[in-house]
Amino acid sequence: MNRRQAISTEKTTLAELNGNAGSDYPGSEYRPPDRKNWISGLDPQRLHLYQIVWPGTHDSATNRIGIRFVSRPFAQCQSCSIYKQLVKGSRVLDIRVQEDRRVCHGVLKSYNIDVVINDVKKFISETQSEIVILEIRTEFGHQDPAEFDKYLVEQFGDLLIHQDDRAFHKTVAELLPGRVICVWKPRKTPAPKPGDPLWSAGYLKDNWIDTDLPSTKFESNMKNMSQQEPVSTRKYFYRVENTVTPQPDNPVVCVWPVTKRIRGYARLFIAQAFSRGFADRLQVFSTDFIDEDFVDACVGVTYARLEGKA
Repeated sequence: MNRRQAISTEKTTLAELNGNAGSDYPGSEYRPPDRKNWISGLDPQRLHLYQIVWPGTHDSATNRIGIRFVSRPFAQCQSCSIYKQLVKGSRVLDIRVQEDRRVCHGVLKSYNIDVVINDVKKFISETQSEIVILEIRTEFGHQDPAEFDKYLVEQFGDLLIHQDDRAFHKTVAELLPGRVICVWKPRKTPAPKPGDPLWSAGYLKDNWIDTDLPSTKFESNMKNMSQQEPVSTRKYFYRVENTVTPQPDNPVVCVWPVTKRIRGYARLFIAQAFSRGFADRLQVFSTDFIDEDFVDACVGVTYARLEGKA
């Protein structure tokens, strides 16, 4: 089977699964009245960290990556700023940096990390109980920015929730005034230690596979998630990325037309997680080009867990 046939077959497979199985699950009808403050709307006094299904963005700071209309379509995974993503309801950010502290994606680069940090701080200043997981990693093939851990601590200060296994079973209210879980993933410099203001790489895990085949990615995501501990017992965040990636052996290499092969099946994935008995593993769920329905899909599960319906 050639590549185009394989892609067409897999798109049909997901479409048929969606048509036959549907995308209803506990909490699927819930819509947060205010996405900017959806954690606050679910009662921070009762909501524990491990109960949250965190809507996230993949390659979050790529809205201005590369050169518009030239290189940008090959690397852009989000179309709006970090601040606007947070206002829409995203609570997990995936940021890659190079040695000069500029955001990058492979060989393409964008604005300075200060733009990201200022957007996060602006959002935090406008809300009361929203918690953000900020993952920052040194991009593959690049060197760690000098003294970057100190820089992050200086920038966020008391907003940082310190690395602590006990945090997972605390309520949102108990974690306040901390608002940011910052996971720093350097390549060579020392990793954060227990009790540090920053969290080390092992606290945000995933099993990313490099494919543009939507059903293959869907089933791989499900299998890998099923092998994790339930959220109630594990001491790390586990991420599932509802994305597929352009491949060099296929004529379609721009991000948008490729990732939309799977992008519309977020609710199907959640519904299948419930029907297959793995919904208690779902925690961080990320997407390209985030929209409000994706956020609602995640918040709905969080609501159902809080109310004892999931």
